[in-house]
Amino acid sequence: MVRLRLDLAYDGTDFSGWAGQPGRRTVQGEIEQALGRILRMATPPALTVAGRTDAGVHARGQVAHVDVTDETLAELDGNRGPLSVDERLAALVRRLGGVLPLDVRVRRVSVAPEGFDARFSALYRRYAYRVCDAAGGVDPLRRREIVWHNRPLDLDRMNAAAARLLGEHDFAAFCKKREGATTIRELQRLEWAREADGVLVATVVADAFCHSMVRALVGSLLAAGDGRRTAEWPGEVLTRAVRDSGVHVAPAHGLCLEEVGYPAEAELAARAEATRRVRTLSAPGSVAGGATLQDQ
Repeated sequence: MVRLRLDLAYDGTDFSGWAGQPGRRTVQGEIEQALGRILRMATPPALTVAGRTDAGVHARGQVAHVDVTDETLAELDGNRGPLSVDERLAALVRRLGGVLPLDVRVRRVSVAPEGFDARFSALYRRYAYRVCDAAGGVDPLRRREIVWHNRPLDLDRMNAAAARLLGEHDFAAFCKKREGATTIRELQRLEWAREADGVLVATVVADAFCHSMVRALVGSLLAAGDGRRTAEWPGEVLTRAVRDSGVHVAPAHGLCLEEVGYPAEAELAARAEATRRVRTLSAPGSVAGGATLQDQ
């Protein structure tokens, strides 16, 4: 078996998220079907992804892996005789470009290093959330990637509120609970910047994210930024560790998975093993978990 790493991007507008679902158009479904067709497999191969994005969420730095046999890859040789591994993978990228719909692209395919797991080897996921608070609304050419907020936003208030959320915490107040899954996460970075065109961009980095976490965090910070809530309020919600009806999940189309970070090759297997273990908080009064770290 050969493990292949796929680096890919997609516009999530017309997808029902990443994960395959019967009767629904998904990113996973499109890529698996394309791979099965190109490699002439009776059953499409199963992809493992770094981060399962929700319906409407975009990605330009998504990573997945797939296991195939040498014989399957040989289907790419065609009538030209045996190709090298690099030639086969280059041919696969070209053929995927011709088969896949235009809203999903596989940018690169490579042989994964020993111990690589797209999901469990990851050190962090970096997302960006884009918001426009201009009175006239969003540039219509960017309406699929930027959310319009119809109140002026105070950058300093938003960053002051964001600073209170950093670190390892139980983010139950900002997650949709899943049976058997912990809501403990390490939020490594959360900060806002206003770009030259006036668009506000939140950079959000964590070891992993639970379901709806980024959009719920953004929703709470927008409420602080426009004055509906205090800068202290998101931190107060966090400490209560229960869903708060005042936290509104921000729209999906403003969110984009920008990057997945991995350790050096020699550390990939150890990282994957560590990620699979039960996670607990070490601080006094923390939640000791019997739940494993799940996909974000």
